[in-house]
Amino acid sequence: MSTEVKQLSAQAQVFVMHFGEMGSRWGFNRTVGQMLALIVVHPKPISADELSQLLGVSRGNVSMGIKELQSWRLIKTEKQAGDRKDYYSPVGDIWQMARHVVDERSRRELEPTLSLLRSQLLESCTDESDLHAQAKMAEIYELLELANDWTKAVSGLSQKQLQSLMKMGSGLGKLVEFKDKMLGQSDSK
Repeated sequence: MSTEVKQLSAQAQVFVMHFGEMGSRWGFNRTVGQMLALIVVHPKPISADELSQLLGVSRGNVSMGIKELQSWRLIKTEKQAGDRKDYYSPVGDIWQMARHVVDERSRRELEPTLSLLRSQLLESCTDESDLHAQAKMAEIYELLELANDWTKAVSGLSQKQLQSLMKMGSGLGKLVEFKDKMLGQSDSK
């Protein structure tokens, strides 16, 4: 295998750099975001050495980034005949990767917060400020539980169903308003 690494096009470089910046806002560090973007846009599986060279980061940083991307279930490891190196490619299409990110964020962020709130809400309190805090925690718990349930339901949809749901956009608000009107009319009868 040739050790020469083809440089990225200007368009790919802009995307990779931007994705690194956005990744840091989405729960990844910048280098991990850049690595993911590069793995996604690269036309073939890419080795850690190639990632290191193309991104200008240390091989150790790439190794840690690979572990992070694997923990998010976003990349897979492949072997190439006659080569001892590992090569990395996206775990699936963009939709599958998005599902993995949503599932992992729910598991890493929502579920621990729900668990903490559940335990706090089980505590008895008598002080007025404690009662106020507990009421607010109950509101937060209800919101996060709904968000977590919704996330799980949406994650179970097929790609086609999910695309249809997303294309509905603001039409969903109108549908909910219509439903509320209908229920309001049927409740008054």
